[in-house]
Amino acid sequence: MTATIILACLISLLVGSALTFGLFKLSEANRRQRLEAEADRLLEAARQAAETERSQVLLDAKEAALASKATAEQEVVESRKVQSQREQKLERRDELLQQQEEGLRKQQRGLEMSQNRLAAQMRTMTDQRSELEKTLKEQLSVLERASKMSREEAGQKLMEALEQELEHERGSALLKHKKSLDELVRGQGREMLLTAIQRFASVHTAESTTSTVDVPTDDMKGRIIGREGRNIRAFEKATGVDVIIDDTPGVVIVSGFDPVRREIARQSLNSLIADGRIHPSKIEEVVEETEKKIDEFILQKGREAADEVNVPGLHEKIVRMLGRLHFRTSYSQNVLRHSVEVAFISGLVAEMLGMDADLARRCGLLHDIGKAADHELEGGHPKIGADLLRRHHESAEVVHAALGHHDEIVTEHPYTMLVAIGDACSASRPGARRESLERYVKRMEELEAIAARFDGVRQAFAISAGRELRVIVNSDKTTDEQAAAICHNIAKAFETELTYPGEIKVTVVREARFIETAK
Repeated sequence: MTATIILACLISLLVGSALTFGLFKLSEANRRQRLEAEADRLLEAARQAAETERSQVLLDAKEAALASKATAEQEVVESRKVQSQREQKLERRDELLQQQEEGLRKQQRGLEMSQNRLAAQMRTMTDQRSELEKTLKEQLSVLERASKMSREEAGQKLMEALEQELEHERGSALLKHKKSLDELVRGQGREMLLTAIQRFASVHTAESTTSTVDVPTDDMKGRIIGREGRNIRAFEKATGVDVIIDDTPGVVIVSGFDPVRREIARQSLNSLIADGRIHPSKIEEVVEETEKKIDEFILQKGREAADEVNVPGLHEKIVRMLGRLHFRTSYSQNVLRHSVEVAFISGLVAEMLGMDADLARRCGLLHDIGKAADHELEGGHPKIGADLLRRHHESAEVVHAALGHHDEIVTEHPYTMLVAIGDACSASRPGARRESLERYVKRMEELEAIAARFDGVRQAFAISAGRELRVIVNSDKTTDEQAAAICHNIAKAFETELTYPGEIKVTVVREARFIETAK
């Protein structure tokens, strides 16, 4: 456009120059030349300007073309990069599909082989069944010929035998249900009596190692002692406790670290005082009856604890061990009540965590079951309890809770942690435990456990607050000399293994007893 304008200007100049030249042709020749020169100069300048403008336009066009080319090339590179990534994804997907296809082919081949084996086994089983039917028919024929009875007659005989067996089983079932019914009736009658008595009694608990028995007169103390002390010796031997008769009027003290023995002794002594007949044979009879009552009481306590925390399906042995915990204390805390508390706490925590509350209560109730037998078996109560629960087919969670609630092993089940939490909460509440009584009971158990290690020892009783140990040996397996050696060895074992104040008296009793029945 600029070139057009310049050209128009030049034409105008030329026209003007021509007109001027025509008018002033003659007079201004020199001016014409000058104008022509000027025109040439202007034309040259215009041409140069046009050339410069053209060069600038071309340069701008080249730069724009280069920029467009660079942008296009960058887009091509990006496009190729995206295309490469897509190709790589497709290749990986293709490889994965090939692997899946190969796996499917392998599975198909395995399925075909399994089908072939199954078909072969079916054919084999069909052949075996045919052979078995043939053999059974042959054996039935042989049996019919040997027994001289037809198949129907043999079936009739078998039905008669089954009816007799079922009649026997029915009788056994009736006896079992009769026993359960008698147990239920006795429990309900006892519960009625206890309810009536409870209306006049206040609830209290006192954990100690002595029990007192009221005697009506001081003459009764003499009858309890017996001639030359034979009655009191027979009583202490049968119960395993120490009977203390001092100048205190109207009271006899029963001492023993085992609360079950102490309760048996207390009830037996009350029964003997009420009966009035006190002699060795009567003492043994009353103690045996009292032991049966205490055994029923223990079973009842175990069932009540299981019902209280809603833990059904416990083995009767486990229920009985639970009941024994009623007479066991840990730092003066009743172990059965402690176990019930742990069961409730574990169940509540399990519910809040969305776990099985029933299983948590079962673990908490049974975590200290080993304390009911730790004075009878070797090892701590966690190991004893775990072995006991495992033998009675409790679940792995319950067994592990009993074994690991003191953090002595690596915790494998979360319910063990719940039981440990409940155990700590129950034991740490104010007034729950006192260490002195537990330490005393532990020392008494150690005395009896050391004595029980020696061959020939039948029973061992720690009495007089641990100042005396009474040991009963088997007269059939030991002589008097061996009994004396056992007494000496037990005393030496106490000196080397225990730390105790004062002295411990060891008394070994060897007695031969002969019983005959006149018919």
